[in-house]
Amino acid sequence: MLTEEQKAFYAENGYLKVDSVLTADQLSRAQSIVTDWIEGSRSVTESDDLYDLDQGHSAETPCLTRVKLPHRNDPFFWDLLTASRVTEVLNDLLGPSTIINTSKLNCKAPGGGAAVEWHQDWAFYPATNDDLLAFGVLLEDMDEENGPLMVIPGSHRGPVLSHHHEGHFCGAVSPDDPDFDLSKAVTLTGRAGDMTVHHVRALHGSAPNRSTRARKILFYECASADAWPLLGASSYIHGLGQQGFWADLQDRIITGEPCFTPRLEQVPVRMPLPPAKDNTSIFRTQMSGGMKSAFG
Repeated sequence: MLTEEQKAFYAENGYLKVDSVLTADQLSRAQSIVTDWIEGSRSVTESDDLYDLDQGHSAETPCLTRVKLPHRNDPFFWDLLTASRVTEVLNDLLGPSTIINTSKLNCKAPGGGAAVEWHQDWAFYPATNDDLLAFGVLLEDMDEENGPLMVIPGSHRGPVLSHHHEGHFCGAVSPDDPDFDLSKAVTLTGRAGDMTVHHVRALHGSAPNRSTRARKILFYECASADAWPLLGASSYIHGLGQQGFWADLQDRIITGEPCFTPRLEQVPVRMPLPPAKDNTSIFRTQMSGGMKSAFG
């Protein structure tokens, strides 16, 4: 699927844009399911196991920050990850044996959908090596007005910045951090059906949606099977116990086989401890953490 030039670009810059990953039928099906989910949120008044509600959400005007775990809530999204061009890109970048850590549909409603402050995914869930990435599958056309993903090229090869504020993990970096240079940021725009890729250590964020159009991105966060999570990271798996972890791991295999010989690499790590005041989602972690916004 990927050319050698694309692989080299990803290795050097920590991100990649892949055009037309979804077929027309796949895009139409994904959009239809998402429309049904958003319609279903009209009767919801508090965030629950499926929905994270944004400020201003109502039956008349649904406003979501996220639909949780789409790959578990409709088999289409699991099939998309395991048997499509998405899978080909995954294996090109992470090898034959891969697992999913989580998935989410991030929604920014028109006219002010919530920003995602600048952060590194690695700060939330470090592992024994950093062969982890996130796919962002665009379900709507995306330009600079409706809150696209932004990334700082090469930041995946730099330090892990502090994501702490006032003594607690807050899920965001300070815009005053000397290692954070917003002037280097690249904006990843594209057409519905395109896909972005960013490395787990790449600095990234997205501004509020100030347009009159929705912004919906399906995110898959994936790892090489030999990248094992570190104890203390902000992940549900630490509460499962050994038997529960084993059962859960088998459910998360995308391609290949589970790995029982974790690969240990000399990679920088900062643990997300003391934990965030509210770690139920990145939006709540960032809101409760009180870090100064890089978006003004």
